Amino acid sequence: MFARLPLSRSYHSTKGVFGYRPRPRPKYEGLNAAVQEHRNRNSNVYRWIEAYRNHGHRIASIDPVRFRAPGEPESEVDVRALPELDYARYGLQAADRIDPSGLVRVPSGATPELLSTDELDRMLRAMYCGTCSIELAFIESEEEREWLAERYERLIAQPMAADEQREIAELMLKSQAFDQFLAVKFPTVKRYGGEGAESMMAFYRELFRCAADADLRNIVIGMPHRGKLNVLTTLFGTRPAKIFRKFKGYPEFPADARAMCDIASHFHTSTDVTVGGKTFHLNMLHNPSHLEAVNPVSMGKTRAKQLALGDGPYGADGGLSKALNVQVHGDAAFPGQGINQECLMMAEVPNFEVDGTIHLVVNNQVGFTTPAARGRGTRYVTDLAKSIMAPIVHVNADDPEALTRVTQLAVEYRQRFGRDFFIDLNCFRRWGHNELDDPTMTNPLLYKVVHARDSIPDAYARRLIDAGVLDQDDVNAISKSYQNHLTAELQAHEQYEPERSYFERQWSGLQQPGDEVTVWNTGLDYRLLSHIGRESVRLPEGFHVHPHLKKTHVDARLRRLDEGQRIDWATAEALAIGSLLYQGYNVRLSGEDIGRGTFSQRHAMLVDQETNEIYVPLNGMHTAGVPEPGRFELANSILSEEAVLGFEYGMAIDNPNSLVIWEAQFGDFFNGAQIIIDTFLVSGETKWMVCNGLVMLLPHGYDGAASEHSSCRMERFLQMTDSRESRPDGDDVNLQIVNPSTPAQYFHALRRQMIRNYRKPLLVVAPKTLLRLSDCVSTHAHFAPGTFFQPVLADPDAAVDPRRVRRVVLCSGKHYYTLQSERKARNVSDVALVRLESLCPFPVQAIRDELARYPNAREFVWSQEEHRNMGAWTFVQPRFENMCERRIQYRGRPEGATVAVGVSKWHVRELEDVIKTTFQ
Repeated sequence: MFARLPLSRSYHSTKGVFGYRPRPRPKYEGLNAAVQEHRNRNSNVYRWIEAYRNHGHRIASIDPVRFRAPGEPESEVDVRALPELDYARYGLQAADRIDPSGLVRVPSGATPELLSTDELDRMLRAMYCGTCSIELAFIESEEEREWLAERYERLIAQPMAADEQREIAELMLKSQAFDQFLAVKFPTVKRYGGEGAESMMAFYRELFRCAADADLRNIVIGMPHRGKLNVLTTLFGTRPAKIFRKFKGYPEFPADARAMCDIASHFHTSTDVTVGGKTFHLNMLHNPSHLEAVNPVSMGKTRAKQLALGDGPYGADGGLSKALNVQVHGDAAFPGQGINQECLMMAEVPNFEVDGTIHLVVNNQVGFTTPAARGRGTRYVTDLAKSIMAPIVHVNADDPEALTRVTQLAVEYRQRFGRDFFIDLNCFRRWGHNELDDPTMTNPLLYKVVHARDSIPDAYARRLIDAGVLDQDDVNAISKSYQNHLTAELQAHEQYEPERSYFERQWSGLQQPGDEVTVWNTGLDYRLLSHIGRESVRLPEGFHVHPHLKKTHVDARLRRLDEGQRIDWATAEALAIGSLLYQGYNVRLSGEDIGRGTFSQRHAMLVDQETNEIYVPLNGMHTAGVPEPGRFELANSILSEEAVLGFEYGMAIDNPNSLVIWEAQFGDFFNGAQIIIDTFLVSGETKWMVCNGLVMLLPHGYDGAASEHSSCRMERFLQMTDSRESRPDGDDVNLQIVNPSTPAQYFHALRRQMIRNYRKPLLVVAPKTLLRLSDCVSTHAHFAPGTFFQPVLADPDAAVDPRRVRRVVLCSGKHYYTLQSERKARNVSDVALVRLESLCPFPVQAIRDELARYPNAREFVWSQEEHRNMGAWTFVQPRFENMCERRIQYRGRPEGATVAVGVSKWHVRELEDVIKTTFQ
């Protein structure tokens, strides 16, 4: 059982909602009375010991490559150079005899009952000023501080068994042999090796051992380039032949995979690991070159594993999850990339918590060429972790045994408290950033020390030789044997057949789509939909709904469902989500204010006006006779786009039977998540064969709100697609983009995401004013069996005779209603309005079929409210002209440097201009 900090955030609910269960915090009994009394009697001694715990890290020997400025003495810094650690300051003398019980954990087996002050000083110095030191002062919880100090002092002093030492040495020597082999065989390839950070092997070895002891089921790792190939091949079961084949210029996927592939240092693994007879599944994720971007993805995938296991935040027993998240960071990237602050701020937020992450910072002490002193404004790379009061331990990479003990501490802490833990591994980069770079040009003194010292594996092996644990023949044999193995793998690379590691396990039965556009029946019997709609506003007895919502949301929805003629946008969304839940799919909707909806339209999460309790009506279906329905998770997020979207992507890539939706507060807010969109969402399948069906809702529409709240910049997304200008698109486009203009179209777009036998990300250019526009409604017939998402909507105006139409105006989304209103006002009957509901795939055949209805049309116009260099114009024009074989004219705003004007009168004048020119 673990204890949450008093400051931990939670919903204003004692009952919880799906994805968040309030966990009772065990009562902390406080310090043992005898211990407290002993500390009171020895208060000066205790203050001195606490000074070591709080300040010892400042002079600890955690730097394996400390170089001194000219004139600085060569001797180590005296402990008493830090006044806080001088026992005389606390009225103590060298000969004083001290009973350490209750004050400090003394190494077992060789401890006299009383210690002299000097003896205790040496012991404290070894614990807190040696090659390892912990930071505790900023942690508010006394229970956590006491537990950490006692467990740290116990573990750090434990001797290591010889067989463990040999295992660590062997792993590090293999890592070194791997890098040396690549340097010889592939001297011009950037490998981002692990030289100088080989102690990582000790971290992973102990992590796996502790995971087995804790009966964990899943470990999900997000890790950047540095040393990634080393751990993949040495510890994670990836065949070196796969790496060598890639370095030789061959693809990593079978020939029938439609993929563009990626570099080797972005590889992943998904494999079972057995330690001590216990097996868990290991996922190391693909990572892009955008440092730290993989971190929220790893959190999201971990969360999805917890959902699949039904434990942790999804469990009923309040226990910790059997799925563990691990993040490996770079020293320059961790404090430098804002996504890390966002991830930390999600760490204990309902619907985003993952029961604690273990962080390892591989501290090279230089970022590319930037020295540590200029890479941040704080003492340590890990200082950001103090914002969530996560424990931090600094370790010298020359001491892999200390790192092993700290890793054990990290796992034990996570298992007890369910919170994040940080390890700052101080190491170095033996070569430049990518082995082809010369670091001496910018950091000469640092690299003078680096190049003069032994490697970390060699130095550790020499220690074990001196201790009689190994001999030189053992060391040589380990390196030679692994070199022989790598040589054999290199010779076998041409025979190596890339494995088909996709569409397995939970993804079995799915596939990559073909180059045709398929149609999927997503309609349902209205009697079922009406029942689901009623469930979406059904409240428990005694629930006090807001009176305004009772009238405008609950009663109004019931009335619409009864009539079946004026189904609005929010109701259609509830029907789509509820019907997917009814069919057993899980749905997660994430974003800022999504429970209510930015425009107060959704109200999928209601709050009792008297008790403050939260209720999600659609989750009541599981008590309404529906066999095994899915569950609806509403994740009101922090004010973040990049990390939150990365989190949702991580959830989407794990399980194709969960519909994951991310809604931006306004459409243009997506640009805060551009890194995730570019490097994961739209390119993950072609780079890594990792599919996802994530939906992005980006509210869009020019309403006089100036630049920042008008456009979702659909032109950027259209440019990111692999749609073709001269051949029809198929379902295989990398990103599907729709701009639906009716509630039914939105309903079908959401449902087909799950009904299809493939998964593609979907961008919905979502409405704002259409949410309440009286003309933007659908009837029950639009949801009936046999109905589906239509890529093109014909002109519904009965007054328009197709034979008399001389001009066909193509448009999309909200703009249609503006043009339709103007056409009615002008009493125009020879202009047809055709809506492109799907922009990508570009619906060539559907457009051709629609144009065939107007045999006498001679003018074809694209009308939009966006500027000419924005919106869909530059995407539509070449495709329409190349494949529909007609010239098309532009009607809309002229080119602009910003999305929209900030003067209301100018906005109105521009809109009038667009409308007038469209009909002239």
